[in-house]
Amino acid sequence: MIRHDWTREQVAALFELPFNDLLFEAQRVHRAHHAPNRVQLSTLLSIKTGGCPEDCAYCPQSARHGAEVAAEPLMRLDDVKRAAAQAKAGGATRFCMGAAWRSPKDRDLETVAAMVREVKALGMETCVTLGMLKPRQARRLAEAGLNYYNHNLDTSPEFYGRIIHTRRYQDRLDTLAAVRAARIKVCCGGIVGMGETRADRVGLLWQLARLEPHPESVPVNELVAVPGTPLARASPLDPLEFVRTVAVARLLMPAAYVRLSAGRTQMSDELQALCFFAGANSIFYGDKLLTTANPQNRRDRSLFARLGLRAEAGSEPAAAAAASCSR
Repeated sequence: MIRHDWTREQVAALFELPFNDLLFEAQRVHRAHHAPNRVQLSTLLSIKTGGCPEDCAYCPQSARHGAEVAAEPLMRLDDVKRAAAQAKAGGATRFCMGAAWRSPKDRDLETVAAMVREVKALGMETCVTLGMLKPRQARRLAEAGLNYYNHNLDTSPEFYGRIIHTRRYQDRLDTLAAVRAARIKVCCGGIVGMGETRADRVGLLWQLARLEPHPESVPVNELVAVPGTPLARASPLDPLEFVRTVAVARLLMPAAYVRLSAGRTQMSDELQALCFFAGANSIFYGDKLLTTANPQNRRDRSLFARLGLRAEAGSEPAAAAAASCSR
């Protein structure tokens, strides 16, 4: 059953379950809504890098930090189309484009709309993350055929002010509302390992689970501590706590894709295997995520073979009636 009435106390209780019980329940729910051995592959491309005026403490693209990320202009349409074709040839079904903006200017939005149309013409799903959107901008992207818009909540409302000062939590919720009103699917998750408490991880997932409908994609990022950013010396999160976060996300949002996103280069194969068992069924596929490294395709293919996982051929979740066996 898909619920939107979880209480914060109920979410906290899920985190407190014995580890084996939590994973068992997450796998049971996962199999009721998805083909258990299929993983959706997405590729992420930075179409405009660096120079962002925001002060997100985790982000090397902020102009306010000292990370060694050179600012680059918006990519040319032909270059984006070429990268999308390569991603499709590598097995990706969704192509995600990210631009380091606080919010897009209308003239740049028209260029992004053209990119969306070109990528869709290749037969791929499209996703963009461009910062805050006005309702009319969301409608313009919908007219171009955009499938997904990514806009993460990042963390709990209580911890948010320690990570970001240039954008309010409500600003993020307003952008998500504009995206929904334009009938674009939502990709929304957060980052763990930024020094937050378990109560903050509870708060993040509770916020996501209260959205109606739930985000169709829920990226779970582990902080990549980049030199030059305020979180460069953050202590790593306990790996089993990361698995718990994935499992609780699966229980709260049964029909969503739960995506292993940033941080996979620092995860062992065994940790990723536990995450897939806990309900993760999507990854970013390729050698780079915006400005940080990602596991090479070769490593992912090897891990999939060892686990008996297969890349999802389509782009939508399997029907529940067909989810009891691998397709």
